[in-house]
Amino acid sequence: MSVPYETAAYEPAESPESPEEHLVRLLGRALNSFELPDETIRQLDRALAHDSSLYSAHHSAGLHRETYRHTWLLADGSALTLWELVHNTAQGGEPQHEVYVDEEELGAATARLPLPPDASDFELPVVVQLSPVPRPRHVYAPDDSPDHARRLLRRAENADRPGADTAALLTTAVAHQITQAFGRPCRAGRAGLCFSLYEHAFLLRDGQEVAFWEVEHTVTPDGRHMCEVYPSEDEAREAMERRASQVS
Repeated sequence: MSVPYETAAYEPAESPESPEEHLVRLLGRALNSFELPDETIRQLDRALAHDSSLYSAHHSAGLHRETYRHTWLLADGSALTLWELVHNTAQGGEPQHEVYVDEEELGAATARLPLPPDASDFELPVVVQLSPVPRPRHVYAPDDSPDHARRLLRRAENADRPGADTAALLTTAVAHQITQAFGRPCRAGRAGLCFSLYEHAFLLRDGQEVAFWEVEHTVTPDGRHMCEVYPSEDEAREAMERRASQVS
């Protein structure tokens, strides 16, 4: 037997919403949205990306309730979650939407619903538990990230630098972080050679994280600084080794 989940209020995958649009729709259908703290709304107004998923569901004797988890990624790399309760237990049987800032409030609201006990023979309880939304690896700052990506790729002089597909992908960047890389030693760090390695991490509009590695060095005929860009740290460090071997 299939469970008749209420899905009409949710956008299909082929029609993605911005974080702001999703928040507006959620608050617009929730009967108690006016109870949300103002600070929560201010934080969500600056969100970079969002994700929504069915968290749990219970269907029994014509009555149902579902809970949805809506998570937004904020500019400082943290995540903020709102919990939506959808049920048809009110008079008239029309779906009702409520929104809560934490699971404790959600649990209290769910416990008040007049649903039959789980022991009934005709029940079809369904519970779906989803894994936590992964936290981003970087702390991002929104600062005209597509322009930063363009400038990074434009100054790269290596023939195997990322191409047009990468440039197109990075036009959807909403934030980025630059980190000087240290760690694994290599011959390229020996005295007399000047090498620097940087990671440029980008957060895309859909929440995806991508990173590119910039090598700056002075192994050029006239000693000028040269920039190379690679799609992975391993490739960048291998390039540093190759450049170092040219003057061995």
